[in-house]
Amino acid sequence: MDYIYSYSYICSGNKNYEGNGYRSLLLFNMANETVIAEIEAMVNSLLASDQGDFLVSIKIKPTNNIKIFIDSDEGMSIEKCVKYNRKLYAQLEEKAIFPDGNFSLEISSPGVDEPLKMHRQYVKNKGRNLLVTFNDATEKEGKLLEVTDTDIIIEQKTGKGKKAESHQFVIPFENIKTATVQIQF
Repeated sequence: MDYIYSYSYICSGNKNYEGNGYRSLLLFNMANETVIAEIEAMVNSLLASDQGDFLVSIKIKPTNNIKIFIDSDEGMSIEKCVKYNRKLYAQLEEKAIFPDGNFSLEISSPGVDEPLKMHRQYVKNKGRNLLVTFNDATEKEGKLLEVTDTDIIIEQKTGKGKKAESHQFVIPFENIKTATVQIQF
C-alpha cells in the first residue's frame, strides 16, 4: 500500500500588534507579488542544496500567513520541512520583509487533497490512480501510466473478472483543469 503524508511545521512571528490591524487590500495585492517573488528566490536557493526537492507553490494571506508547498522526487520528510522552515524563517526575519516580524510561516508537502501542479509531480506519481478533471468539468479516473512533455496516459479498467477491459487515454496537459492522486485502500 502506498500512503501519502503531508507534514506541516509552523513558526509565528511577533504577535504584538499595534494600530487597528486593517490593511489596504490594493496595497497588499501590489506588494504581495513582489514579496512572493523575493520569497520564491529565497526558497529556491535553500532547495538548491538537494536536487530532488522543489517548490510547488507559495501563498500569502492578508494576515501575513505564508504557506509554502515543497515536494521531493523521493518524498518529503517532516525533518526536511522543519529544516527549510527554520532557515527561511531566519532569512525572513533578517531581511525584515514584514514589519515587526508580523508573519507566520508554514512549510509542508502538498497533501493528497492538493491537485498536481507541476510536471515533476506527475512523473513522481506514475503508477498511482489519478482523478483528472477536464476544462469542461468532465472527469476520468485511472492509473497514471506515462508522462510526456505535453500529455499523460492513464489506464482505466472497466468490468470484473473475465469481462474486465482496459482502456488507455492520452490526455494533453492543456485539457487538464486539475489532477488529484486517489488513495486506494
